[in-house]
Amino acid sequence: MRKLSVDEMDRLTVEEFREADKFPLVIVLDNIRSLNNIGSFFRTADAFRAEKIMLCGYTQQPPHREITRSALGAEMSVKWEKCPSAAEAVAGLKSQGYKVWCVEQAEGSVLLQHFEPDPAFPYAFVFGNEVEGVDNAAIEASDGCVEIPQFGTKHSFNVSVSAGIVLWDYVRKKIT
Repeated sequence: MRKLSVDEMDRLTVEEFREADKFPLVIVLDNIRSLNNIGSFFRTADAFRAEKIMLCGYTQQPPHREITRSALGAEMSVKWEKCPSAAEAVAGLKSQGYKVWCVEQAEGSVLLQHFEPDPAFPYAFVFGNEVEGVDNAAIEASDGCVEIPQFGTKHSFNVSVSAGIVLWDYVRKKIT
């Protein structure tokens, strides 16, 4: 066994990515303060071929050197838009037929392993601020909350790590 070279991975170019079919998936960022986390979201959105990222509240937007540092150019391939608040993004997405789920520990949340997306609908996932989580107005406007099970002493994952876990689970369920 050996590692593959970059050339052997046969990745899409930025132009090919922009033209490629996407998973019916939108990522909503609610007041993410870390520019490194924002860049990580762009990389994860690229990896899972998400439709777009919605940058809400004070979440910064490209171009920015700190976003680019962790996005590694994915901010050039992934479509994004700015929105005043996550609650407005949720309302807009729902009016377009999306099922919108917040990634949050909340009363009545569905554990990720029990979350079954309806194949008839596109989905959006809302990821919240590193300290405060998802805004309550966005939670109230959403279709529900999905929660990643945890077994240690800490109460949360890094928000960009949560994105990798939730989006992989969603895409895995869509392709199998």
